[in-house]
Amino acid sequence: MTGVDVPPGDGKGEGKDKGSDGGGGGRAGEAGTNRGGAVARVGGWTRFVTARPRLSLLAALVLTVLAVLAGSGVADRLGSGGWEDPAAESTYATKALEREFPASQPNLLLLVGSGGSSVDDPAVAAEARRITARLASEKGVTGVGSYWQSHAPALRAKDGHEALITAHLTGDEKAMGRTLDRLAPAFRGAHGPVEVRVGGPVAVRHEMQTIIKEDLTRAELIALPITLLLLVMVFGSAVAALLPLGIGIVAILGTNAVLRGLTEFTDVSVFALNLTTALGLGLAIDYALFIVRRFREELSSGADPTTAVGTTLRTAGRTVLFSALTVAVSLAAMLLFPQYFLRSFAYAGIAVVLLAAAAALILLPAALVLLGHRVNSLDLRRLFRRGDRTRTTAEGSAAEGSAWARTATLVMRRAPFFALGTTAVLVLLGLPFLGVKFGTADDRQLPSTAESHVVQQHLREGFPGSPGGGLEILAEGGATPAQYAAYKERIAALPEVLRVDGPLVKGDSAYFTVQPRGEAVDDAAQHLVGELRSTDAPFTAKVTGTAAVLVDSKHAIAEQLPWAAAFIAIVTLLLVFLLTGSVVIPVQAVVLNALSLTAMFGAVVWVFQDGHLSGLLGFTSPGSIETTLPVLMFCVAFGLSMDYGVFLLSRIKEEYDRGGASPDDAETGEDRHRRAVRHGLQRTGGLITAAAVILAVVMVAIGTSRVTNTKMLGLGIALAVLMDAMIVRSLLVPAVMRLTGRATWWAPAPLRRFHARFGLSEGESAPAGAGAVPSGAPAPAGERPAGTAQDSGSGATAGDRARDRAASRR
Repeated sequence: MTGVDVPPGDGKGEGKDKGSDGGGGGRAGEAGTNRGGAVARVGGWTRFVTARPRLSLLAALVLTVLAVLAGSGVADRLGSGGWEDPAAESTYATKALEREFPASQPNLLLLVGSGGSSVDDPAVAAEARRITARLASEKGVTGVGSYWQSHAPALRAKDGHEALITAHLTGDEKAMGRTLDRLAPAFRGAHGPVEVRVGGPVAVRHEMQTIIKEDLTRAELIALPITLLLLVMVFGSAVAALLPLGIGIVAILGTNAVLRGLTEFTDVSVFALNLTTALGLGLAIDYALFIVRRFREELSSGADPTTAVGTTLRTAGRTVLFSALTVAVSLAAMLLFPQYFLRSFAYAGIAVVLLAAAAALILLPAALVLLGHRVNSLDLRRLFRRGDRTRTTAEGSAAEGSAWARTATLVMRRAPFFALGTTAVLVLLGLPFLGVKFGTADDRQLPSTAESHVVQQHLREGFPGSPGGGLEILAEGGATPAQYAAYKERIAALPEVLRVDGPLVKGDSAYFTVQPRGEAVDDAAQHLVGELRSTDAPFTAKVTGTAAVLVDSKHAIAEQLPWAAAFIAIVTLLLVFLLTGSVVIPVQAVVLNALSLTAMFGAVVWVFQDGHLSGLLGFTSPGSIETTLPVLMFCVAFGLSMDYGVFLLSRIKEEYDRGGASPDDAETGEDRHRRAVRHGLQRTGGLITAAAVILAVVMVAIGTSRVTNTKMLGLGIALAVLMDAMIVRSLLVPAVMRLTGRATWWAPAPLRRFHARFGLSEGESAPAGAGAVPSGAPAPAGERPAGTAQDSGSGATAGDRARDRAASRR
């Protein structure tokens, strides 16, 4: 990772009168002169962010303090649901039943254990009835029932030593959470001859919310020190290493304030906090790495801090802006889905991406102007150097760059082998996803020791049928008792039905409870939902229950998925075209990015659905994947992959454009293309690898969560990021670009003219075909003479480019 570093220099006109090694004596002097003239004409944006840097940082500090105040307590206002489609039949029926028949929708369960006695023992029964009456008298509780009142077989364990008290807590998620906090300590534990445990959907959601908040704090405590250590290894300077962390903290705090504001208008999932932390740190570090690295390069070649910031913003700053847009586009696609679980990640993701980019493009330049050459202070790596103390940072960077250059040369020389081999491996890793089974998030998301998980496990293993997992049918419009009875007979005759209870009638409404023969959400139960909805009835019948919610959620996702994929693809194609001017590269980027995610999806099924490594990772496999998780993971991982893709493509494009003004007339277009690819990987390989490793550390810290969905999200995206940076960007991209050759840069004439007018890239040199800058002529503003000045953003020299051209011909 030291390959992303640059020689810090002393900032005292270093190199202005000296020749540089590798050919081109006096290049630094020319560069310095160039900067002192045209390049020193800092643009309006640079003047805006650097005119009053102290004022800018003070304003940022005030806004950050306000964000802390505005975002305080945000976790307490977030929900733990959001997987259902609010417009679905099951959602309507659930709300109607909660309103008209609260006892039909119990969300609080008290598991009453009688020890070695039977639940029908007089002493046990008397105490259970007392607890039932006490619960019914509590505020915020309705629809209380129990085995000792109804003697329903479904409420009594098969061994006769446990039975259930059911109730419905009223209000929204926050009100139910407050009621549960008040009731649970009073009812949990020993009561005479019985032992009571608290469970049910409300307890599961509440416990999940509490654990996520605790795990998020622990993840931050794990990620921050490790990230700081890695940044010190990358930058060398402790001062430079602290800057990305500062940007990340600003982005996280700002996003918390945004989420707090959104809770006043809409539901937001508590899971979004994990994405806020992960992307806030990860992307802020990516962007700050890119900008601080480029700033230090400019300082090392003789620029003053203000001019160095101007050059950095015109080059690396534009790439950061493009990168932020591509990530935001991928995350914005989740706004197309109706589930607020997915929409919450779009809210959090877009906010944290834009805030991270804004902080990197506004606050970071102001800090760099004030720090100047002090950005290189406190080189902590000197403490760990042994024996090779004479080895300079520049030599280490050159060695790392040479390693990436050799990798690029080898890959392009054997392009068919690497392209086919890498693709085959990625496809093979993704094959387990063909066996994916979709389900709903339930108590098995929680640790096996969580009380609500223990209660539900007792119900699954010890009670007949699946208490709380049946299907409910809401009948509206009124009917006669004979019509109700005939309808009940029809649905009872369905092969997947174990038992039908009801109807319970209230006015023109009634409801039936249908118990499936198998599991609550297996394929048979989902098929039963369709059969119930197609059964003739003399009234309006709407089906709800766990399996019905799953069916409706899958339908909503399938309906919107093509639109979301098309949105991501079209906008990504447009952005990459604006960056490169090619119609081939955007297609390559989208296809290769999607291919880079196969390992993540295969691992998700193999590990979390099939249960491999469940003991090592500490989770209970439910045998399925929650329906919304693949959509979420695709949008996040695709955006992060494009983040690294933009870094690489911008440098390849920069070098390819510079080749258009190359003084080497013997260089063919194919040589120029190969040299650009080799140069791009050489200059960004270390940067992308370092950024990916740091982001993976943050995601793995999130993946230490005790909640399975969060664990899956963190570990899955960490794997996707590493695969993309170390396999796709290092091997597959250069191999494919070598195979497509000069055609990589093709675009029809109308689009070439469009790009010439509206396109944007990192390079400061003239576009391809603009002609060489005459020797000795002053460069236009923002450009360096090709073959003389230091290579834009890379530290490459004319000698470096000559060696690149020679290598590309081999």
